[in-house]
Amino acid sequence: MPKEITFEQALKSLEDAVARLEKGQIPLDEALDCFEAGVKSANVCRKKLQAVEARIETLIKSSDGSFATEPFGDNENLD
Repeated sequence: MPKEITFEQALKSLEDAVARLEKGQIPLDEALDCFEAGVKSANVCRKKLQAVEARIETLIKSSDGSFATEPFGDNENLD
């Protein structure tokens, strides 16, 4: 069974693809392959970040000194 790629590996792959494409000195077919690999790596990163975000809980201290948890993002629209 193949080992799942880590976020860091996917990010490094994406950075490498971007660097190669920015140089602009690779043949078109190779550039297309590099672009496709970059898109796949970006999707892996996005999915992994979404999974982490779903697990993050923000610790909230209430006025009475107790602590409670809320799902990540619930306090974004607080004034």
